[in-house]
Amino acid sequence: MATLKPMHEELIRAASDVISDHYVKHWHSVGAALLTGDGRVFTAFNIDATVGRIAVCAEPIAIAMALKEHKSDLDTIVAVRHPDIERNHAEYEIVPPCGMCREIATDYDPEIHVIIDIDGKPARIPMKDLLPYKYQR
Repeated sequence: MATLKPMHEELIRAASDVISDHYVKHWHSVGAALLTGDGRVFTAFNIDATVGRIAVCAEPIAIAMALKEHKSDLDTIVAVRHPDIERNHAEYEIVPPCGMCREIATDYDPEIHVIIDIDGKPARIPMKDLLPYKYQR
């Protein structure tokens, strides 16, 4: 497991910053940042809903923002949860993508990487390692 490069540390900060700026209890609690192959960064936050099953995670919103700008070389993505006081966390925490986000990310770029927490340290790994038996049409 390689040490993160400065650009990946900046990506974590970008995800933390976007949710810090847009946190609304019970509505927006996760921020994501996506790095494209040309060095652009796209940030987004999740949108919750009264009916939970129609909520949208932060990662696909960031991916859609990159695709809107015709960026298809998706390099690395990270999601960060706001340190909501009710959960007794003092710091932002990196969270792994849910199953649907893993599917969407690898649909749009099978080589995309993800930053997750492994044994208390951020690590950049291929997203496909989190989805070994991907659904195929």
